[in-house]
Amino acid sequence: MRILLFLALAGALCAQTPQNPPPSADEAPPTIQVDVNVVNVLASVRDKRGGLVANLDQHDFSIFEDGKPQDIKYFARETDLPLTIGLLIDVSGSQRNLLDIERSAASQFFSQVLRKKDEAFLISFGEEVELLQDYTGSARLLTRGMDGLRISSGVGGYGPGPVPTAGGPRGTVLYDAVYLAADEKLRTEVGRKVIVLITDGVDQGSQKSIDAAVEAAQKADAVIYSIDYSDPRAYGGFGTFGIGGGAGESYLHKMSDATGGHVYKVGRNHSLEEVFRELQEEMRSQYSLGFTSTNQVRDGSYRKLEVRMKNKDLKAQVRKGYYATRTDAR
Repeated sequence: MRILLFLALAGALCAQTPQNPPPSADEAPPTIQVDVNVVNVLASVRDKRGGLVANLDQHDFSIFEDGKPQDIKYFARETDLPLTIGLLIDVSGSQRNLLDIERSAASQFFSQVLRKKDEAFLISFGEEVELLQDYTGSARLLTRGMDGLRISSGVGGYGPGPVPTAGGPRGTVLYDAVYLAADEKLRTEVGRKVIVLITDGVDQGSQKSIDAAVEAAQKADAVIYSIDYSDPRAYGGFGTFGIGGGAGESYLHKMSDATGGHVYKVGRNHSLEEVFRELQEEMRSQYSLGFTSTNQVRDGSYRKLEVRMKNKDLKAQVRKGYYATRTDAR
């Protein structure tokens, strides 16, 4: 039954993916979005103090694939490319006291970050993964979708359908949620694609591994931004000594670092509202680089990427690699 429900959810998500009509000539997206042979690399650049640098040109960057230099054929600043955001919110029992704050901060974030042609969707995950709001450019609809945030802990069969777990207890199917968002929602989209996680980073019961979640995000060209948000009271005040409250941070780093994202940590002196403002600034200070690999073999293999800066005082934040998927593959 769980497998059937999962297939139903996956089918529903695929069916709900909007089929956008071909753009008119004056609205046509940059070539980088439609050439299947182009490898797209989304980069954020920081200086020695960690500040974002948003005024660079193509000649400031060099790209290497498996150590070999590549010619940058396409270059664009973030304002030239649409943004698609998948917001994934942890609704496991450990987040019970944080949901109201998350609703308020996320609502404000969407009202400020979404621009014309941008879209977002909203997913909650606890024991199950639930699509609360499908693709929309409306901050109002996303805010309404967040009214559906409910703690998912100890109750089975709630929502459109659960992600199945083969054996073992379920608690927070974080990796399943990331995999589903990347593979079923973002993989066929164009432009800049971002997954924003609000979670303590603890996974319990996912069918998919963290490596599978990262691979799905990389194949979807999606960047994972993790917001490490935990409630020490949920762990008896001792979260940093075992489960949650800090234990999941390394897993969040693994997902974000591999995809070119960043981990933001909410703390006593760093509110969720401040984190969202910093995230908004980063997403509006990015560069999109495109190149056609000198290795023309499309065999599905993983290839390492490195972006070097002309100014050695600057550092590019990019995904660590990509999969050379066959052009006829899904």
